[in-house]
Amino acid sequence: MSAVHPFPRPDTGHTLRVIEEPGRDVYWCHMHADAVPGQRACFARQLVDDILDYQRSLGGRLRARATTDSVPHVVLASDGDAFNLGGDLELFCRLIRAGDRQGLLDYARQCVRGVHAFHDGLGAGAHSIALVQGDALGGGFEAALSCHTIVAEEGALMGLPEVLFDLFPGMGAYSFLCKRIPPHQAEKLMLEGNVYTSEEMYQKGLVDVLVPRGEGIAAVEDVIRANRRIPHARAAMHQVRGFAQAVSLEEMMRITEIWVDTALQLGDKSLRTMDRLVRAQTRRSSTAMA
Repeated sequence: MSAVHPFPRPDTGHTLRVIEEPGRDVYWCHMHADAVPGQRACFARQLVDDILDYQRSLGGRLRARATTDSVPHVVLASDGDAFNLGGDLELFCRLIRAGDRQGLLDYARQCVRGVHAFHDGLGAGAHSIALVQGDALGGGFEAALSCHTIVAEEGALMGLPEVLFDLFPGMGAYSFLCKRIPPHQAEKLMLEGNVYTSEEMYQKGLVDVLVPRGEGIAAVEDVIRANRRIPHARAAMHQVRGFAQAVSLEEMMRITEIWVDTALQLGDKSLRTMDRLVRAQTRRSSTAMA
């Protein structure tokens, strides 16, 4: 039996919609459950905090569960028109203009903890799946890359455009990309800042499963069923990947400090570009909701 509920409390704005199927060991986490016109589908502080709260809660329950015969599956998805458009650029501009290094670092570290938890299987051996049914840009693409399997619907845009404002994606992109493609290709992807379709990302090996629009949920269920058919092999391979493809939280924290110090050097031109992107994201949300 499944349970559907906002998380974690009614007074948080319901940034997450969670569907739990403990009998199947499947847990769906939908971002942007509080979407309203004009609200950008980005990693606002409340969303980041709510994801971390849910990860801690679910991870603890999974570690304490009675059985370890199956690999639990955690699916990161979205209720918004986009999967996620990345970091909160409005917050970035405010903190950079104020020279608030600690505030920017605190936010970045929280984001890093969240994506690392998906990469680490919530510390409970979970298999994380990103279901990308809308655009995944910047930190949104980083979040997808942090998951073990990326299922994407055709037509979604994906990429790391931070170089548009003379910055780089500093919350996991480099580490996660280098587990999928050679480092020189990862650097090229980040420094060119191009945005690609999910079809193109599939050809690059950065999307694992590509399906027509509207078939993403069914594709995720297919992935889960395929894993259930070979439970011991799947569990063993999951452990092997954890050893061979591990990205340490320490590595990610060091990289994000470089990101913070780089961000604080940005000038007015870069900040004005961020301002324009914030306005474009707001207009996009209003149009999509209408």
